Amino acid sequence: MERLLENMMYSARWILAPIYFGLSLALLALAVKFFQELIHLAPHLLETKEADLILVVLSLVDMALVGGLLVMVMISGYENFVSQLDIDEGKEKLSWLGKMDSGSLKMKVAASIVAISSIHLLKVFMNATNIENDKLMWYVIIHLTFVVSAFAMGLLDKLAKDKSYAD
Repeated sequence: MERLLENMMYSARWILAPIYFGLSLALLALAVKFFQELIHLAPHLLETKEADLILVVLSLVDMALVGGLLVMVMISGYENFVSQLDIDEGKEKLSWLGKMDSGSLKMKVAASIVAISSIHLLKVFMNATNIENDKLMWYVIIHLTFVVSAFAMGLLDKLAKDKSYAD
């Protein structure tokens, strides 16, 4: 009975596979929005003010960072929790494939969130004249919360690794 239960629990990891596939659909949706922004920008490029162009470019960078985050979570999560990817010999292989455990994935996600938040905060600052001071303050506080959280996660991860080496 115990063996059957353990096998069922182990097989349940495959429930995650469609979720990771769903992330690839989210990546596709993000790509559509990315190119939609470019198409909207193209006819007005010459009359667009520099500050407005920078805001659009920051939005594109933001989407690119989120896309990279989706790929990391999708592929690393699948490899860590569902099944190892079998990439054919001779095909291009990502350098981090098979090397990112859940702890390092967590740190990359935290760093990506801080980077995305930084870009969003920069966009807010570029439009600061149109935003109330208390809202600006909250944007900064939220961003600093992400920074402190990522730093604390990194510190805790380092302490845990140092402790495991000492044992």
